[in-house]
Amino acid sequence: MAATIDLKGKVAFIAGVADSSGYGWAIAKSLANAGATIIVGTWPPVLKIFEKGLSMGKFDDDSILENGSKMEIAKVYPLDAVFDCPEDVPEEIKNNKRYAGLDGYTIEEVAKSIEADYGKIDIVVHSLANGPEVTKPLLETSRKGYLAASSASAYSAVSLLQKLAPIMNKGGAFLSLTYIASEKVIPGYGGGMSSAKAQLESDTRTLAFEAGRKYGLRVNTISAGPLKSRAASAIGKEPGQKTFIEYAIDYSKANAPLAQDLYSEDVGNTALFLTSPLGRTVTGVTMYVDNGLNVMGMAVDSKSFEGRDMV
Repeated sequence: MAATIDLKGKVAFIAGVADSSGYGWAIAKSLANAGATIIVGTWPPVLKIFEKGLSMGKFDDDSILENGSKMEIAKVYPLDAVFDCPEDVPEEIKNNKRYAGLDGYTIEEVAKSIEADYGKIDIVVHSLANGPEVTKPLLETSRKGYLAASSASAYSAVSLLQKLAPIMNKGGAFLSLTYIASEKVIPGYGGGMSSAKAQLESDTRTLAFEAGRKYGLRVNTISAGPLKSRAASAIGKEPGQKTFIEYAIDYSKANAPLAQDLYSEDVGNTALFLTSPLGRTVTGVTMYVDNGLNVMGMAVDSKSFEGRDMV
């Protein structure tokens, strides 16, 4: 008998959606295909642009579900995941024109708003990261930049689970997104972001134990291969050269065991499994969705191997 996934009646909060090009959107779409109600958290400085895009139908083509209907985002919450509570927000942010007219965007406040709107929820996806000095080598990264990367990309997941676990139904799932730079050297992925991803994976294991025992929740992370999303495309570009992510995509296709394109839907489908009842006993894992690149120890497209058949 074929396994089916039915998430009707389940509510999924995807933190870190601002357009339709990234993994967060793909995960939301996969969960919506299974019937889940989708709510999202969006960084305040881009909130108006995202909401305008939604209202103007900019993302309609990317919203079509398997049954032909359009994915509906039930609610968009402003979310700045570097602030845990209102007291953490500095005056410079409160007075920033990009935050004008917005409030309630700290993690604690968003959790309270979600509880007021939905009571209990079932799935939380952490699909956000930021490293202000990501283009700098670690040797040139400042303490401020390093800690900012850890705060936005790793501790934000801890804080989200702290604040949202109490309003999640038992058997619910928390999922984040990581990257192979957590354990292997990826030149060009700097600013402390590799350190932040290592923290995120370590925290996934600890939180799986703590949230599993205290709330009956599962906690996992997906180590996704390179995707040319808007955020990733912003990482490092020299004049006349490819972006960092373009190099990463080309390298993956040349060296991964499965020499094929990676699509955001591949990550979305894995997320669907991990957050659904089919993944009932899976927790504390880093799930690789990268065409197997993580298992490779040598670059088969290296000039050292020219003229040799490597398969």
